[in-house]
Amino acid sequence: MRGVNFEKSPFLVIWEVTQACDLACRHCRASAQPLHHPLELTTGEGFGLLDEIRRFGRPLFVFTGGDPMKREDLFELIAYASEIGLRVGLSPSGTPLLSYENLDRAKNAGLRSVSISIDGPDKETHDALRNVEGSFRWCMNGAGWVKELGMDLQVNTTVTRFNWQKMDEMAEMVAGLNVSRWSLFFLVPTGRGKPEDEITANEYELVLNKLYDFSKQYPFRIKTTEAPHYRRVVIQQMAQEMDISVSQLIQETNSGKGRFLPGINDGKGFVFVSHTGSIFPSGFLPASGGNVRENSLVDVYRNSPIFQALRNPDLLKGKCGRCAFRSICGGSRSRAFAVTGDFLNEDPYCAYEPETETLS
Repeated sequence: MRGVNFEKSPFLVIWEVTQACDLACRHCRASAQPLHHPLELTTGEGFGLLDEIRRFGRPLFVFTGGDPMKREDLFELIAYASEIGLRVGLSPSGTPLLSYENLDRAKNAGLRSVSISIDGPDKETHDALRNVEGSFRWCMNGAGWVKELGMDLQVNTTVTRFNWQKMDEMAEMVAGLNVSRWSLFFLVPTGRGKPEDEITANEYELVLNKLYDFSKQYPFRIKTTEAPHYRRVVIQQMAQEMDISVSQLIQETNSGKGRFLPGINDGKGFVFVSHTGSIFPSGFLPASGGNVRENSLVDVYRNSPIFQALRNPDLLKGKCGRCAFRSICGGSRSRAFAVTGDFLNEDPYCAYEPETETLS
């Protein structure tokens, strides 16, 4: 990530190639349906989009859905993305389409990494959230096949009221899968996600501090989505362990070989393209900057007023605007939008109260 200018290029690009999916997850941000949307981007339009993404350089790129395995031209799209030099990832659903044969075919087309969503340490928890019996088994089998085929494996977990107290069991299970990364998505009440399924701000703090403990206990990397305050927790914990202030830790890190970089957030190092071509700062933030059928993705990311505002921490309101961590964290812009209707408002699920200390 070092050397990337988030004003010019994202670190990660997500293309939701379809809304179609055979699951009916209770927290699905896409409100996925079994059938394809009639206005999905065509294969030719997909090739054009991939060419446009390549103009950013070589960002991480992921095909998602719905279930991308429902696209008949998926392997053709993977092959083209690989041919033009993109680093290609795939986020399939836990259905019978997550088969050894399909994964092998995707690898041969150029796929290098796969992220599989597992929302509980057991089938009872996972299948209840996915609303399809057998999904846990398909996910676990798929994870094993990804490793057998020599591809990079990431496990995604959506943290909700139904599983947040099972993080210890989840971490053990994830470690047993020999993953490279565990990516935890913190529920945003959009799509089928409901406010009553979210955890509280104080529960967020408990989970985030537990994740820091896991980061020292397990070999896999941990990342969060829509919980950028994890970066604050990491810095606070490190400073406490070193018995120095947060500002001193950051000063010493910045003056040495390391540096705490501004964190990726909605529209800041990240861009999402929907199945119909709409360009969003995040799949959880339905504020469109344009559509790839009419606009240049590169131009929208760089110049759209929505994206520019999201990259300007001085525009943040409430305690996020006063917070010394606003450039490193910045709060969940998607959650602020979902709860208040304004993506620049303070993150309503952050328990941290800003201090007057300035971070240098």
